[in-house]
Amino acid sequence: MRIQPLPEHLINQIAAGEVIERPASVVKELVENALDAGATRIEVELEAGGIKRVRVRDNGSGIAAEDLGLALTRHATSKIASLDDLEAVRSMGFRGEALPSIASVSRFSLTSRTIDAAHAHALDVDNGEIGPLRPAQHPVGTTAEMRELFFNVPARRKFLRAERTELGHVEDWLRAIALARPEVGFSLTHNGRLLLRDEAVPQAPESRVDAVLGEEFLAHSLRIDHSAAGLRLHGYVGLPTAARAQNDRQFFYVNRRLVRDRVIAHAVRQA
Repeated sequence: MRIQPLPEHLINQIAAGEVIERPASVVKELVENALDAGATRIEVELEAGGIKRVRVRDNGSGIAAEDLGLALTRHATSKIASLDDLEAVRSMGFRGEALPSIASVSRFSLTSRTIDAAHAHALDVDNGEIGPLRPAQHPVGTTAEMRELFFNVPARRKFLRAERTELGHVEDWLRAIALARPEVGFSLTHNGRLLLRDEAVPQAPESRVDAVLGEEFLAHSLRIDHSAAGLRLHGYVGLPTAARAQNDRQFFYVNRRLVRDRVIAHAVRQA
């Protein structure tokens, strides 16, 4: 077999293997896009743990009609334009692969409106095929909807877990990111039932900590805020009297991005 370029749809499906593992991966990518768009309200709706449907709606800056198609193209992004931008990136994501990857392994639609647009526009993608741009009704912001995750990749779909398990992954990640973004309101609905609603509290971040971790955490923790060497370390540390056997309430963030790092976790534990 001679060397030949791969079809664009297959390239996107290969990329999806790196970006999309489960419904929580879809939620993560779509919510991070909403945060980068300056959203102050993000609504997440799921069906069957996100396997049948994930819908993320935000009130961010929106996507111009002429850019909707580009948003579904690999390596197209508004977040970087040069190596300097890459080295100083402050956004949650910038690879420009998430939307086309999601769309290649699901039935996907994207609806958006900018503040200066008379109305919204929408695009549908089915099995990697992008449909025509069409007018739509939508307030300023964006709604991304994914249906039937891995419907065309059955080998991947069989590795998805039970509905309750997949929902748990989404809930855990959304609560964790909500801790770092008190200025943004979040809600999560599953099969029509509201599971989470955290109102924006930009002037009182402790209220978000209280909502996510409970009153007892703040009552048994110390507030830390220290700056040195051009860095700032701030947050809350639980007192020894409130120690837990599990680390399910340890959250670390770098530039408000959730990170899981054994070295950091070990350092805190030893301290």
